[in-house]
Amino acid sequence: MIPAIRGTHDILPGEIERWQQAEQVVRDVCERYGYREIRTPVIEREELFAKGTGETTDIVQKEMYAFEDKGGERVTLRPEATPSMVRAFVEHALEQHLPTVKIFSLGPMFRYERPQKGRYRQFHQLDVEAFGVADAALDAEVVEMAAALVAALGIDDAEVVVNSVGCAECRPAFGRALVTALGDREVDLCVDCRRRAAVNPLRIFDCKVPSCQPIVDALPHATDYLCDACRSHFEATTGLLEALEVAFRVSHRLVRGLDYYSRTTFEILGGRLGAQNALLGGGRYDGLVRQLGGPDRAGIGFAAGMERLVLAMPDGPGPRAPDAFIVALGHAAREPAHLLARDLRRAELAALIDYGDRSMKAQMRRANRTGARHVLILGEDELAHGSVTVKHMASGAETLVRRDDVVRRLTGDPVPIPPEPAAASRLPVPKTAV
Repeated sequence: MIPAIRGTHDILPGEIERWQQAEQVVRDVCERYGYREIRTPVIEREELFAKGTGETTDIVQKEMYAFEDKGGERVTLRPEATPSMVRAFVEHALEQHLPTVKIFSLGPMFRYERPQKGRYRQFHQLDVEAFGVADAALDAEVVEMAAALVAALGIDDAEVVVNSVGCAECRPAFGRALVTALGDREVDLCVDCRRRAAVNPLRIFDCKVPSCQPIVDALPHATDYLCDACRSHFEATTGLLEALEVAFRVSHRLVRGLDYYSRTTFEILGGRLGAQNALLGGGRYDGLVRQLGGPDRAGIGFAAGMERLVLAMPDGPGPRAPDAFIVALGHAAREPAHLLARDLRRAELAALIDYGDRSMKAQMRRANRTGARHVLILGEDELAHGSVTVKHMASGAETLVRRDDVVRRLTGDPVPIPPEPAAASRLPVPKTAV
């Protein structure tokens, strides 16, 4: 047996229903806020992420699945979606075709990192992006939308955390203040943090190593170094969040781990996920479109790991039970049974049928295992009279129904069927699977 690659996983029946529910909620919420779905390639040029995500980030330095293809071009499996979304925005001039460029995507991403609960090497991500609007009102709307999405998924223990990392004008002063504050304590940091201190000090705030936490907690706050424009933007964002009645907490440690963020950053944390508790995160990236060769357009968005959202969702109803299971008795009933199944499915009913020439008892056992609401029996008597025996599984009531009325009966009467002219009782239906 050849097993799945480490860090990947199969989404099986019994679990896929939760994914489908989450994806439906995602599409419903995105539609309400005016976002249109797009789908970008899984494979992109490596330079897109080196320029977009940042050459010094852990993603580019350690985690990307990058390689040279047979044509000699450096390519990578996408580790995140935002650079791809920006590329699509620029390449297809979406601002000329959409009244407001609000787009979202769902799909797999790839990062070579240690697999753990809710984190895989192939994972699935929702990405939401809006372009061309610099107003702080959009920042608040995006955060409110993210909170609305989490609530719509039934996740009731989530916390919204926001911060501002400033802009290209004020962030350098904050970076210098971090280096000064570290002073001689830099040698006490972990290896990764010492590297970050030399390359991008803000990323020290991402560290989860316990020994680094007291040092990180004592560092200056980004909001203390904001320029007037960034401060005004952040105050307008938080003020509108309060007006929208979105509960949030300002955290000076929230800087996000990617180079392109500016001004607003935010995360939504889930209480059931343990140490890796971020359900989604994002922020503003006003310089990224220009950096990737496009016009000077503002941008803001967020990404959510679908694995984590599904993991945090409360238990919901199981898979849909079939509306009918058709039991065919004898060779002559096989074709009529398949025609009946076709008619039920065309009427948008879920219908199952057995295959082969098995006994009635064996077919009834399988019907019981499927959880079907009704069993439709076709035997010699039914074929001779143009009828079907309809058995309502919950009540055990059996009724002879004209073949032409079966679809109408099942679509119009989902409750137990009252005993009209009762059919002769057949073999008892087992209550548990054998």
